[in-house]
Amino acid sequence: MKTDSFPRSPYETVHGLVYFGRMLDKIRLNAAGKLPEAYIANLGHSEKFDGNCLRFLRVDYEDLKKVVLAGATDEEAWNWCLNHGKTHTQEEIMIWNQYMRKAGWRDSASEILQRRLKEGGYEDRTDIQTLFDFLDLDEEGEKKSKRKN
Repeated sequence: MKTDSFPRSPYETVHGLVYFGRMLDKIRLNAAGKLPEAYIANLGHSEKFDGNCLRFLRVDYEDLKKVVLAGATDEEAWNWCLNHGKTHTQEEIMIWNQYMRKAGWRDSASEILQRRLKEGGYEDRTDIQTLFDFLDLDEEGEKKSKRKN
């Protein structure tokens, strides 16, 4: 887990699954009072990335949160999900990863991505094509801003 107030990149994997580790980091950071306020409303939210991940794993947010807050490592949280949710094939994980990595690129989330780029002052960044790209860019900018203060 990251030691600052931002979760790891959504691109980082736990057992080959993108985003899952980020969700675990957000649970831990929130419990420690270190998660940025703007992130809190999306914790476990059914219509956001957390909800997508929870549905894919077929586990309940509150149940997973209890496991993580009881001190589970990433590995232990993953194993808990396997035992309480759905086990996926490598092919299913690959499809999930591709879906998540491309969110915001020519899909229903494209408008959200464009709005967030504009709000962040990144309209000129044509290399940022997905929401994962945006999260990495925006959080790196926030980290640099905090280091300057």
